[in-house]
Amino acid sequence: MSLGFPVLPMKATMGSTGAVPDSDDWAFEIKWDGYRTIVHIVDGRVRLQSTAGHDVTDRWPEFAGLAEAVNAPSAILDGELVVFDDDGRPRFDLAQRSGVGADREAVIQLFDVLQIDDNDTIDLPYLDRRRLLDRLVEPGDNWTVPSFRLGDGAALLAATAEQGLEGVIAKRTDSRYRPGTRSKHWRKIKNRIAVDLTIGGFTAGTGNRVDTFGALLVGRPAAGGLAFAGGVGTGFDQRTLMELRSQLDTLSTERSPFDPPVPTGVARTATWVEPVLRATVEIAEFTNDGQVRHASFVELVRGDRPRGR
Repeated sequence: MSLGFPVLPMKATMGSTGAVPDSDDWAFEIKWDGYRTIVHIVDGRVRLQSTAGHDVTDRWPEFAGLAEAVNAPSAILDGELVVFDDDGRPRFDLAQRSGVGADREAVIQLFDVLQIDDNDTIDLPYLDRRRLLDRLVEPGDNWTVPSFRLGDGAALLAATAEQGLEGVIAKRTDSRYRPGTRSKHWRKIKNRIAVDLTIGGFTAGTGNRVDTFGALLVGRPAAGGLAFAGGVGTGFDQRTLMELRSQLDTLSTERSPFDPPVPTGVARTATWVEPVLRATVEIAEFTNDGQVRHASFVELVRGDRPRGR
């Protein structure tokens, strides 16, 4: 096939932390927490493309010199645009605020090559593409080709957890690049954090959840009350949904337990409950404003029982 603009990236399926492939047939890369970005090098110029296919070149002028670091007149590269904090960790909230006029410049982690001088490379195995990429791109202040490892993905995953990173991407060494597809030959395996949060309400459900709820509204103890920490809308089977709704109905109250108040858009469909139940929730992290990110319900904290009214 002939690639042009835009090119939809190949995506990974979700893997389980407890099922990291244990074979040298798999290569492992750090999962960077930022914006997936396709880089087009054409006639000495850089053109940046978002996952949705939009031209976002003007937002990040720090990449204007990338073309000079590519040892070919034209190329199409795949990577992740990230912004590092003071501890050297990529932070998605910083990437969201990055661009023209931002305090911190972005960096692109380039991990694949799709085309060189109008010759598509997507049918080459992963390892061959990585060898080409290493020779193609000269590292710079705002771009690099990150390393990968063959096998022993569990060790790399553990190392990313220790460093506060999001996780790893596992890729079969013989995998071809298939634009616009989500392939089982690529797997994203994320580190998760288990936290206990207080349930202060729930939102109305829709579709097959119309008789239960959409999300639990959770919070963390703070001076003077319960600080809202966001919603938890995944991790439930139907039985859990029904049992939780039954318990929450016995705790309903007219007054929100959260201080400060939750956003109006959330409160509009919320039912408040007395904050006596706690839930164990797996999250990727807490954001800077204290909200859970990628939250999934695990179970009610043992010993918590709803009070009758």
